[in-house]
Amino acid sequence: MNEGEKWDSRYCNSDNLLPTAAQVLTDFVHLLSPNTKALDLAAGLGGNALLLTEKGLVTSAWDISTVAMERLSTLAAQLGQHIDCQVRDVVAAPPPADSFDVIVVSRFLERELCPQLTAALRPGGLLFYQTFIKEKTDPSIGPGNPAYLLAKNELLHLFPTLQLIAYREEGTLGRTEEGFRNEAYLVAQRPQ
Repeated sequence: MNEGEKWDSRYCNSDNLLPTAAQVLTDFVHLLSPNTKALDLAAGLGGNALLLTEKGLVTSAWDISTVAMERLSTLAAQLGQHIDCQVRDVVAAPPPADSFDVIVVSRFLERELCPQLTAALRPGGLLFYQTFIKEKTDPSIGPGNPAYLLAKNELLHLFPTLQLIAYREEGTLGRTEEGFRNEAYLVAQRPQ
């Protein structure tokens, strides 16, 4: 089974009718400007793409799963939105340089793609990134393979030429039944 088939199977069995956006995007939605070009990369069922479109951004969603992109396209149409949904292996075919004002990545980690994501941002563009960490309070959440988990503060170093706007990673500090656990997030901007 190839990657696309693996994710198609997962999304066929998903009953998530209205996907939600990543916390990094909802926490900083006020930074978005309408009529700018946005990409939800490795979009899955497209919760981020739906929010971006709702806020007036011209939005593309890319994912390796045909099922996910078909479901997102159908849902967007039902909501009266247009999202450019593309079945795409984002590692083999990353976004071209200077092509987006906003890029959102959630719950996906391919470290080799980070320089291409930085280059794909237009000057002044924003990156919203959220994914799983090794220092999880609940080991059943997210991938089990440590290669797909961020080391402590690793996300801070994956985009060295971007200017940091916000960062959050709580790990196992303090009262672990509260707060933002199991993931880290970053908002960063390409210099003008």
